[in-house]
Amino acid sequence: MWILVVGSPHVVEREQGGAQVLGELGCRVRKADLWDRLDAPEIVEDPPTAVLVEAIDEVDAGRAALMRLRGISALVDVPVLLAVTVNAIQSIKPSDAFDDVVLVPYVPVELYVRIRRAEWGRSEFESQERIKVGRVLLDVAAHEVEVDGRPVQLTQQEFALLRFLASNRGRVFSRQQLLERVWGVSYYGGSRTVDIHVRRLRMKLGKDALPIETVRGVGYKMKAP
Repeated sequence: MWILVVGSPHVVEREQGGAQVLGELGCRVRKADLWDRLDAPEIVEDPPTAVLVEAIDEVDAGRAALMRLRGISALVDVPVLLAVTVNAIQSIKPSDAFDDVVLVPYVPVELYVRIRRAEWGRSEFESQERIKVGRVLLDVAAHEVEVDGRPVQLTQQEFALLRFLASNRGRVFSRQQLLERVWGVSYYGGSRTVDIHVRRLRMKLGKDALPIETVRGVGYKMKAP
């Protein structure tokens, strides 16, 4: 996902600011001055997943940025989060209509989760496009996986195996069945490939977070809720 970070130059360029934190979390980030034009072609032609307005103590400036964003048709449905200090919270009004408020200094995971929650709140999606298993959330449409709100990078085949098991919770599949269903009938590798991918999923996502069970003598299943 990509995030537009809006704020005064000295704010958006600072260490541990929103742009740096989100970049370290793997997001694509673009920075804009509070008073810049926000309808640049590179923004409206490829709208951001969300906008983070770093008002800090300048709530009025953040409010003005929100009004300008809402006046751009391509950005009307893009969630906007306001980043402020504790002292500035009292200046925020319910009528400001920000999708969420984030305190600075940032807690990286909290910032990421709040952005995703704001995005989901404005998104329309089919239930099968997002699958939650234990503490793991699969976003099938975006091909993304999170554990407790933290993004985890999976290979294409790891994602495919996780998606298949998560979509068939409670059912046991032999290694051969998984090879046929996930890898395809044309795959000629050995069944050990399945074991390797399950082990990698457990390592990346955490055994406690991911309820994949080994059924001795048979294969694997995703534990039913």
